[in-house]
Amino acid sequence: MTYVMSLLLMGLIVGLVAVASNPSPYFAALGLVVVAAVGCGVLVGHGGPFLSLVLFLIYLGGMLVVFAYSAALAAEPYPETWGSRPVASYMVAYLVVVGIASACLWGGWYEHSWVPVDELEEVSVFRADMGGVALMYCGGGGMLLVSAWALLLTLFVVLELTRGLSRGTLRAV
Repeated sequence: MTYVMSLLLMGLIVGLVAVASNPSPYFAALGLVVVAAVGCGVLVGHGGPFLSLVLFLIYLGGMLVVFAYSAALAAEPYPETWGSRPVASYMVAYLVVVGIASACLWGGWYEHSWVPVDELEEVSVFRADMGGVALMYCGGGGMLLVSAWALLLTLFVVLELTRGLSRGTLRAV
């Protein structure tokens, strides 16, 4: 299980570098989907299968739709790819920074946090994510309304920023 978690965390780092280094919204959206999937895999490895499913569905259902719509409005005829020289140089620079930061922080701080929850199920009464689900449904109604309002506001801000001079969805007819 440690090897799977190491592979997932390396995929998370590579996906984040791919998102940070690419100026084109098309390839950045692909990188965000990979990062969301790998992050949900890390959550599953640490004992949160329901939370990771909810996170992945909300991400794909909400924010990716807004991002895809924004990318369609800001269409580029020749987008930068991961193989182009400026993007590759940014990726190498970001990976060097991550390597330096991991070399500085290398030590024994991570050894006890790599134990997955499924290996300790003999001593637990219930899984941690089920208690979190009950708490989310019990006291999370107000936060759900605030989150829905923030997503709606984000949608209008993105649409207003990408509409151009006289084109867009919010123009007066």
